[in-house]
Amino acid sequence: RRLGIYDIAALSLQYQTKEATSALVSYSNGINAWLKILNKKALGRGAPEFFLFKPEIEPWSPVDSLAILKLMAIKSSDHLDSEILRAQVSLLIGNKKTKDILPDDPGYQNNSLQKFSDIINPNKIMLSDISKRHQFDSLGQFKNIPASNVWAAHPKRTTSKSSLLAADPHNSLSAPGYWSLARLELKSGGIIGASIPGLPLIMSGRSKYLAWGFSAGNGDDTDIYIEQLNPSNKQQYKVGDSFVPFNTNKEIIKIHGSKSKTINLLWADNRPVIPNNFFDINQIMPQNNVASIKSTALETFDKSYSSLFHMMTKMDLEAAQAQFNDYVSPVYNMVLADKDNISLKVIGKIPKRNTNHFGEGRIPSQGWLKRNHWNGYYSYQENPGTMNPNNGIVANTNNKTTDKKFPNHISHRWGDNFRIKRLSKLMNEREIHTRDSFIEAQLDTISDAARTILPLIAKELWYTNKLQEKSKSHTLASEALNLLANWNGEMNEHMPEPLIYTSWVSNFQKFIIRDELGPLSQKFKEVDPVFLERVLRNIDDASIWCDIIPSSKIETCNEIALQSLIASIEELSKIYGDSLENWQWGEAHIANHKHKIFGSIPVINWMSNIRQTTSGGDNTLMRAKTKNHGKNPFENVHAAGFRMIVDFSDLESSLFIISTGQSGHLLSNQYDNLANLWKRGEYIPMVLDPKLARAGSLGSVLLKQK
Repeated sequence: RRLGIYDIAALSLQYQTKEATSALVSYSNGINAWLKILNKKALGRGAPEFFLFKPEIEPWSPVDSLAILKLMAIKSSDHLDSEILRAQVSLLIGNKKTKDILPDDPGYQNNSLQKFSDIINPNKIMLSDISKRHQFDSLGQFKNIPASNVWAAHPKRTTSKSSLLAADPHNSLSAPGYWSLARLELKSGGIIGASIPGLPLIMSGRSKYLAWGFSAGNGDDTDIYIEQLNPSNKQQYKVGDSFVPFNTNKEIIKIHGSKSKTINLLWADNRPVIPNNFFDINQIMPQNNVASIKSTALETFDKSYSSLFHMMTKMDLEAAQAQFNDYVSPVYNMVLADKDNISLKVIGKIPKRNTNHFGEGRIPSQGWLKRNHWNGYYSYQENPGTMNPNNGIVANTNNKTTDKKFPNHISHRWGDNFRIKRLSKLMNEREIHTRDSFIEAQLDTISDAARTILPLIAKELWYTNKLQEKSKSHTLASEALNLLANWNGEMNEHMPEPLIYTSWVSNFQKFIIRDELGPLSQKFKEVDPVFLERVLRNIDDASIWCDIIPSSKIETCNEIALQSLIASIEELSKIYGDSLENWQWGEAHIANHKHKIFGSIPVINWMSNIRQTTSGGDNTLMRAKTKNHGKNPFENVHAAGFRMIVDFSDLESSLFIISTGQSGHLLSNQYDNLANLWKRGEYIPMVLDPKLARAGSLGSVLLKQK
């Protein structure tokens, strides 16, 4: 409601093409036909969770589908959170250490970062409780840490002399899952692959002529502006040297079992104003100021849906790639392939910022200064891309796509530095690829990050006698070091080394940041190997993080490494016993596909949640990101909800899998029927030939509009 997402989606409907709108209407008609069946035969409820809510379900409309795409754009970008966090950290520890704990890509150097204290007076920030945080939690699973892998091989790099494409978008694990395997039948022919329920699109999949997949593009698509209020009239904000009124509206929110609530919505030059108790804005906002948001996802002239729809219908790569001129958001790295060609292109509008933009899009900036405003967008043609490169491989794992400096930089924040190294090695160590080699890469569990960090954190302990005490902790720690000395970085669920390593580096990071950041260290739950490498290699004197500020002596990183190793061994031995050889990563690294409604209800959650031991880790190609806080810290909470391998030499042998099952009904035998295949790294075929598809089906449902 605060962002006006649904209203913006409604306004964008008029800009969709006739063919795309027709698909939206047909899709809505199909959903509504099913709702009529439910009303007659299922008390208006299609799944058990609907018995917990009022039975009325609004008829589906094309705007609902467009709103889902808008939600995806909002929740797949983390730039709003990152601007606030950088401002908090900058105020607390200054720019030098901020560059360590919130590092740029190691290949990018920027020595002219602005401090947030240059924008505001820290003494005027409103005091608040850091534990009180209001998020847009109703958007649920759309809140994602940007991550995904996608790559393709040109025919000259394959045994079959036809293109190969692999894609595995990553998302928060849940049950039902994020993705559904689907088939769309259009005038141009059939299309199969992964769809998001509510959207008549195959987001990643293939037609008879084309295949496509994407990774999160990390484009800096969001800015926060500080709006200075008129002291004598809080309904006005500063523009230049004067004050102008906010655009205002009242929104009534109906609350079941209680009185309706009216909220006041404000816009500053079409930028929605967010209350200061959202997103910890009150931690950085001076008194008599509010925050507004500028985001590409809030554009009304948005043809993103039509662009994706028409891309699916094209018969060759160049025609498909040309469909993204009017695509706005989310920002993706789109990989396309036809039988003879491959390409990678960043799609989505990238804001044009002034060279003298105060915060370069990294931190909230003054809304009343024109220098901080966007000057439209770069053209689609200016976005980074490549087609049929000389090495015959295009790939992205959320890594940097351009070396250009601000303001042509796409983003200061990239989602990966280590998976791309591993994928590059796997692609380059063999000249010719097959479907099987692509599967091997997609399921690879070697952590290049572990191979980098472990020798740095353990070198002093491996070659000195620091563990001479006869205590149990020292004895077990010595055994752990011996195991790690012979470990190749494979995050295998049956091995103890991944568990020891993950716990060790997690505790090491906690130990070195808690004295500088205090309660703010809670925001750094994820272990950042780029930060750790800076500290352990003492890049730009980053080893100063190892010195514990309150103590009188100067601690070294080797001392903290020893302390954190012993702490980890003590923690793990209490849970898994004293026999390190019997420890297993998978026992701690459980993939928990949690049901949004029933997931926390005793007994019922035993039926609704899907739990599996898993391999992989935060920085492996088969990504399996740990929670790293609270109970079960090594739980796998973010992974590839969908995997696909497309082989143009035999399209009907292309492979697909999702993480749970095709049904969202927890009592259906299709609720989790694909989960074990996903866990084992197996796939299922999907075919376009209708006869072959029906031959393997369990049945069919035909919805007829009346």
